[in-house]
Amino acid sequence: MDELQLLHLLQQNPRASVTDLADILNEKPEDVSSKISSLEKNKVICGYHTVINWDKTNEDHCEALILVSAKPEGGRGYDGIASKIARLPEVTDLYLMSGTTEFIVKLEGKTMREVADFVGARLAPLDGILSTQTCFLLKKYKVDGKAMEFKEEGDDRIQIS
Repeated sequence: MDELQLLHLLQQNPRASVTDLADILNEKPEDVSSKISSLEKNKVICGYHTVINWDKTNEDHCEALILVSAKPEGGRGYDGIASKIARLPEVTDLYLMSGTTEFIVKLEGKTMREVADFVGARLAPLDGILSTQTCFLLKKYKVDGKAMEFKEEGDDRIQIS
């Protein structure tokens, strides 16, 4: 079975049925199901999610990306700090980066104040964190390869005769 093709198919459509996947891959459904279970067990597939446009709901929702500068710990490097940050339930995503900051942390809350209070009271004081910079997401245009709703616009180029 082409494992990479299966992973790409699931990434494009996590709701695809095992039967449909088996048809595309020219495999037996039970083999595809077994392979998916194995990939989940081995943490190759780490979860499935839905992309939600919160602007179309009546739910208060605020997201922020926090740039975090940190000092590596002796013997553990950045893994120790990452472990502390990852344990905070408000943190939805955490990345070690190259460049001018060590980590990018994604947070979700109801309001900007809630996110700001979390950063000031729980994230910034962690041992090893040198500084934070909070960037609030104002509008999403594309998430996980999915375009959010755009208004159709006409051709706005200047006519030259």
